[in-house]
Amino acid sequence: MIIPYGKAICYSGYREGQSPIDCQYPNNDQILEDLKILEKDFDYIRMYDASVYTLKTLQIIKKHKIKLKVLLTMNLLGEIYNPNCSWGGRYSVEEIAKNIENNQNELEKVISYAKTYKDIVLAVSAGNESVPLWNDNLVSPGRILYFVKTLKNNLDTPVTYCDNVHYWKNELKEVAEAVDFISVHLYPVWEGKILPEAILSVESGFNEIKQLYPNKQIIITETGWPTASNHNQIPDYLANEHNQKVFNTVIDSWAEKQKITCFFFEAFDETWKGSDNIYEPEKHWGYYNVHRQPKLIVKRKLS
Repeated sequence: MIIPYGKAICYSGYREGQSPIDCQYPNNDQILEDLKILEKDFDYIRMYDASVYTLKTLQIIKKHKIKLKVLLTMNLLGEIYNPNCSWGGRYSVEEIAKNIENNQNELEKVISYAKTYKDIVLAVSAGNESVPLWNDNLVSPGRILYFVKTLKNNLDTPVTYCDNVHYWKNELKEVAEAVDFISVHLYPVWEGKILPEAILSVESGFNEIKQLYPNKQIIITETGWPTASNHNQIPDYLANEHNQKVFNTVIDSWAEKQKITCFFFEAFDETWKGSDNIYEPEKHWGYYNVHRQPKLIVKRKLS
């Protein structure tokens, strides 16, 4: 087993007024506060770019001997003009050239982080949902393969790529053969599935990829349930703390029994995401709200 089984969660700890778009990152004290919260219940965290924020997180884990390992992820910008995306992706030739340069820099930084903090870095992902046509930052499977191979040629650390089940069955077959392990995303609530149908969907989706690639370790790098919604795509009656607690708890128990490492999305609510609507579902996937107050999923553990 390349990735030893562990409890895992995605970590994007932006507070009110902070955003990766504006490069307004949590400060050292805020990062340390978050890590101390998370190390009580988790072994691994996953981060989403090679920013200063990620670097500071690695430094703080090392300095304070926090008992967490980190799955690093490259944040890739769009290398393809994509009119299929409703909110972006229509890049000029000059913008695409800049994005390609950015992605090369991202590659070099994540290699540097993984080498410097090899005792902390669990693995490195060559991108996150970069292949789907709905993405404003669209990247070809061939480029993902290039990033995977470059990472493997420069690191002893395990290398993966993170995407939805559908793409591992189709566009990502070459990438699947190249990575050390496969990372899948499973979001049945985005498909309108209710409990317990959603739970069965996660298990069947995972098993489908396992059958397709029987010689590869498969982990889940994103699944979860929102606690609020403006009824846009996700019905508001599905998005609540009770359903989050049920879904995440059952999936966690199943993953533990099967010894499948499963990163739940997300540690903390992210108010910077999506529209200005306070009930935008993108903002409400956390185990804790933006003020670090625990939701029912955490209160269950504290009781």
